[in-house]
Amino acid sequence: MRVPRDGGPRRRALLAAAAALPAAALLPGCSGGGGRRGKDGRSVLRFQSLAWQKESVDANRQLVAEWNRLHPDIPVQYVQGAWPTVHDQLLTSFEGGEAPDIIHDASDDLADFAYGGYVADLTGLLPRRLKDDIPARSWESGTFGGRVYGVPFLQEPRVLIADGVKLRRSGVRVPTAGEPWTWEEFGAVAKELSGGGGYGVAWPLKEPVSVTLNLALSTGGRIFRRRPDGRAEVRFDAAGQVVPRTIHDQVNVVRSAARTTLGMGGADTLPGFFAGRYAILPLGFSYRQQIAQQAPKDFEWTVLPAPRGAAGAVQGVSPQTLSISADCPRKEEAMAFVDFLLRPPNMVRLALGDWMLPTGREALKAPELREDRYGWATGTALADTLRAAPAQSVRGYPEWKDKIATPGFQEYYSGAIGLDELRRRLVHDGNLVLARYQR
Repeated sequence: MRVPRDGGPRRRALLAAAAALPAAALLPGCSGGGGRRGKDGRSVLRFQSLAWQKESVDANRQLVAEWNRLHPDIPVQYVQGAWPTVHDQLLTSFEGGEAPDIIHDASDDLADFAYGGYVADLTGLLPRRLKDDIPARSWESGTFGGRVYGVPFLQEPRVLIADGVKLRRSGVRVPTAGEPWTWEEFGAVAKELSGGGGYGVAWPLKEPVSVTLNLALSTGGRIFRRRPDGRAEVRFDAAGQVVPRTIHDQVNVVRSAARTTLGMGGADTLPGFFAGRYAILPLGFSYRQQIAQQAPKDFEWTVLPAPRGAAGAVQGVSPQTLSISADCPRKEEAMAFVDFLLRPPNMVRLALGDWMLPTGREALKAPELREDRYGWATGTALADTLRAAPAQSVRGYPEWKDKIATPGFQEYYSGAIGLDELRRRLVHDGNLVLARYQR
């Protein structure tokens, strides 16, 4: 599971500065340094990984060791990074000339470094095997200004984790990946599962923006649109309002959703889920690991697909990515390591370690990822519905999210403001923010 990064004024200022750079900044140069040296004097490539769960760290370290055994002339050093601090840590290392050669990050964080010229253009370095194995819809998440700056390799759909006993006793239709609930059905089911001191659903919306925007793709909602001149603008039409309105009404009108969880992160809702206070949790796919480890032995849980709308069951994701520093003097060798790391069997190992889905077509065929146990089969069946998150390439998005959208959605979901006021803030105030980045 990805640990959310902490924002703050400094990061917003850095994002704003990078986003305001001209498109020409997307063409980074390459320094001619001689590379770093290991204890034996050989040039070493440094790979910074953000794996943090034991299974994931073990898989990454094992693959680095295997590479080093097979390629003693191109040694790779494993460097442990951390999700909460990675953005500022990388920016500091880039500016100080000490950046790792191979960089693990996420596509929604990568735009800053791509526009800033800190990571290399990989377009001409990608091996044909790797390029063909990952679908075009996934490549979009690592592409900025028509050039590839990150190789997407792990992705996390949003699913519904349900109390199996409550679901079975209710008699409602159990959705499948082929036939998910509609948003209307989901609302009715949440109401049906409420009562007796419990709620049908708990929405952990401490970070409400990406959840809302990514799920809104299913209803045809795209809050960011491109004008004929290529500039992005905010719209909040009827299609984009379906998901926010559903959540708002569950909390404030039907009262089938718990108000107390709106300010929580996903892990915060698990004790209440195990205690029977909530029947359904909309969560990222990787939360299954925590549930498998923490749930009482007799607790029955199941994984269901997220609801579908007028546009089907599609949803947005921000995959984890691998990039190469623009200053790396051995880009071809670095790409060879990336290609090794993402060979289908190795990509499967990384996916299992992180409890996420691989992007590669061949890796998705692995039997281990198609088992019913822990809902793997449900998640794998959703792979074709995943699209690049709609906001990650929009300049000014981080400021819009922090200053406009996050407080706006939080107040709307809690009932403090209505839909008209939310629309005014997102569109009017939001477009003022975006305009400063697109002059």
